[in-house]
Amino acid sequence: MTQAQRYKYPLHLPQSLKETAARMAQEDGVSLNQWIVAAVAQKIGAMQTADDFLKARAGNARRGSLTGLLDKAPDVPPAPEDAV
Repeated sequence: MTQAQRYKYPLHLPQSLKETAARMAQEDGVSLNQWIVAAVAQKIGAMQTADDFLKARAGNARRGSLTGLLDKAPDVPPAPEDAV
């Protein structure tokens, strides 16, 4: 989507959430619409960053790989300091 392209989306917010968002937008000196757009963009960025990070950390790991490691662990009770 280019900067010129805009899409309308009917957003239904609970009244308390709308009031809080409106107050925060006013405190930031922007319109409620601008504030919501920024909040959605921030959430998308956070989700994409987390997804990229987790995929990088997983590397070549495959589902079930952990089971092999756990099978090699000794079957002993936890140390007293580790018990909850």
